Amino acid sequence: MNANPIQGQGTSPQAWKASQRLAQVADVDCTQLVPEGSRAVIIAPHPDDEVLGSGGLLQLLARAQRQILLISVTDGAASHPGSGYWTPQRLSIVRPQESADALKRLGLPPSQVQWVHGGFPDTGVAAAEVALREFLKTYLQPSDVVFATWREDGHADHEAVGRAALSAALECGARAHEIPIWAWHWASPEDPRIPWERARKLQLDKWMQARKRHAIQAFASQLYEDPDTGHEPVLSSTAVERLQQPFEVVFL
Repeated sequence: MNANPIQGQGTSPQAWKASQRLAQVADVDCTQLVPEGSRAVIIAPHPDDEVLGSGGLLQLLARAQRQILLISVTDGAASHPGSGYWTPQRLSIVRPQESADALKRLGLPPSQVQWVHGGFPDTGVAAAEVALREFLKTYLQPSDVVFATWREDGHADHEAVGRAALSAALECGARAHEIPIWAWHWASPEDPRIPWERARKLQLDKWMQARKRHAIQAFASQLYEDPDTGHEPVLSSTAVERLQQPFEVVFL
């Protein structure tokens, strides 16, 4: 996607709830996606993407006793450009802390999760895509199952992470799947740009939904207006609600 499609309030959660295409998406079991003996690798462009897109998947993986490698590509330091309060320096410390708090809220056993920080530039991942691919290859194993943001998600960092992850997985012989996050904002409920034939749903029980909701609340820097500039939150209440369905979607 060329022009920035992430503007305004986006498609309403109610519209997605009424979507026939989304209703027809078949379920998939977490243990089918990540067979016994395989490790799940979750690749998040920014601290919060791992919970927004995969907070339920992470819980399902923990329940299935799968090993998890979480790779945070950037530290999210560019989320508030021009802010005197949320400076890049402050964000680079706070946002990874928010992620750590969110992972605790999901109830993930520390023994099951390895966490790597890539240190790539927030909003500049596309320019570092080749370096990111090589970085990812140093961590991937042929038996891994990789989950990255969709390469057509509408956010430049998300798309670059998706491309680099798919390319690295292919070179390493690992399987790779994609997770839409911002697509729920710009796409329409029956949108032909969504690869519906590749979409599968991971169903979340009410406790998993509650833990994911609680975990999302850890990202305070993204959920409240900027005290310096008065700018709207990065994640509006509508955006958060869209990502709190009783299921998560994966593109196989």
